Amino acid sequence: MAGRTVVGSAALADLVRPASAPDQVGGHRVLPVVPELTGLLPNRGLRRGSTIAVAAGQPQRSGGTSLMLALLAEASRSGSWCAVVGVPTFGAGAAAELGIALDRLALVPNPGPEWATVVAALIDGVDVVVTAVPATVSASVATRLAARARQRGSVLVPYGRWDGADVTLQVVRGVWEGLGAGRGRLRRREVTVSARGRGAAARPKEIKVWLPGDGLTRVIPRPKPSAVGRPTASLALVGRE
Repeated sequence: MAGRTVVGSAALADLVRPASAPDQVGGHRVLPVVPELTGLLPNRGLRRGSTIAVAAGQPQRSGGTSLMLALLAEASRSGSWCAVVGVPTFGAGAAAELGIALDRLALVPNPGPEWATVVAALIDGVDVVVTAVPATVSASVATRLAARARQRGSVLVPYGRWDGADVTLQVVRGVWEGLGAGRGRLRRREVTVSARGRGAAARPKEIKVWLPGDGLTRVIPRPKPSAVGRPTASLALVGRE
């Protein structure tokens, strides 16, 4: 899709120079997120220098990809550069539907054995770096990358297991809707997203969201309560995992 930037590790130096993060004195210390997600984060946004992990979860609890996209949307709309590393199935169309600016989005679908080098290079100049976590990543490498993000003022968003994150978001429960008496079509799924972490995020939090299954990814406003007074979900993410 026009606008997105797909790069290899050799081109990263040329990419991060024009994408350099704002000066830390004059720039914003907290990047915005959609209002529905602010209650899950201790600073009500993405604090520069922090590590916000999105746990992939079990297949029956899938929803992490849509959650990750929603986490990027407002920062991207506000002018921040974003990068996604190691997610070859990443849907640029879904990202654009959500509001992510493709002309400020760098994709490295297959970083190969130089994964840590690629992520470190992007941290040096990109505001928000999302990366799938390789199964073989060591604790020492993870610690070094988190420390680099703190030093550079980037937000690191590991997608997968990541010990020591400031906040970890995860879809923990889900119930499908749409099937009637033995027939019908799966339309949407109510899921519960948990947030846990350390420091200001040490107290666990949860919100309920809708994940309708129409192949798009977007955040829609909270609907008004129904006439019978039933509570409604606070956030709707539409996405294909």
